[in-house]
Amino acid sequence: MSELRYHPFLDEWVITATHRQDRTFLPPDDYCPLCPTKPDGFPTEIPFESYDIVVFENKFPSLKPVPDAPVVEGSALCPVRPSRGVCEVVCYSDAHDSTFARMPFSQVRKLTRVWRDRYAALSALPEIEYVFVFENKGKEIGVTLDHPHGQIYAYPFIPPTVRTELESERRHFERAGNPLLLDWLAQEANDVGDDGRPKRVFWENETFAAVVPFFARYPYETYVAPKRHLASLAEMGPRELDDLAEALLVVARKFDLLFGFSLPYIMVMHQEPAVPGYEFTCFHVEFYPPYRTARKLKYLAGSEAGAGAFINDTLPELTARALRELEVLDVRS
Repeated sequence: MSELRYHPFLDEWVITATHRQDRTFLPPDDYCPLCPTKPDGFPTEIPFESYDIVVFENKFPSLKPVPDAPVVEGSALCPVRPSRGVCEVVCYSDAHDSTFARMPFSQVRKLTRVWRDRYAALSALPEIEYVFVFENKGKEIGVTLDHPHGQIYAYPFIPPTVRTELESERRHFERAGNPLLLDWLAQEANDVGDDGRPKRVFWENETFAAVVPFFARYPYETYVAPKRHLASLAEMGPRELDDLAEALLVVARKFDLLFGFSLPYIMVMHQEPAVPGYEFTCFHVEFYPPYRTARKLKYLAGSEAGAGAFINDTLPELTARALRELEVLDVRS
């Protein structure tokens, strides 16, 4: 059962999806449903002996192209809607023991094209308002399958965090005439330390910069932001997509070097909604690693979960310096 229930206090839709309680949870490696199906072996979600990158509809979706009717009646105060939308799984590789950070540049190049194609296809669906590309990595995040993969949700509404961001971007654009993200990135680039380098920009290429933002909520929170106005993946050509692949790989590999283990994280992409009127927004990627030290997690406790007021136990200037000093070899080689 899945449906959308309106939260009148927060002005947002909550997805109820009771069938997801039964989804596969950390199976043994030889029963991974995202691995290829081997001859006479366990039948997986992917009926091929090998594959490159695969996209398919989630077996336990929160949103469905043809949803069931809601099981309860709503009211004028708390309306209910069918959970119409799309939930897709993107398998990055058929190598079960790999991770995004360990993938070759050539594979991530392909993945950026897959993301762009799925964003364009899902954005064209009439009922969709927002296409959200993301990856949950690591048991600490709550991942139920270890195989390297991400997800794409196509929502019939603009999610609340994105909506707040878009409203801020609109106000800034109407006041300043420039995209908020570009003005913020310029400020980050101009805030230099004693060494003459930006304090919080820890890596960049021709198209993108990797930044621990001035306002970071998580200790090693990172934005991968474009240096010019790119509203979505759909506006990127081969060069921009290659630069995006390089930037994401560098960040993921620096994360793995940070504490000497494969660092969990949430990676999300914010970009132009599937409905008109948001041309002022800028594509960017946000990473939220949960660790604040090698042995301590950043939990969302009372202030964060109950009030939405984040407390960061570190200084973004220092965490950015730590990430800058981690040497990552040329990922394109």
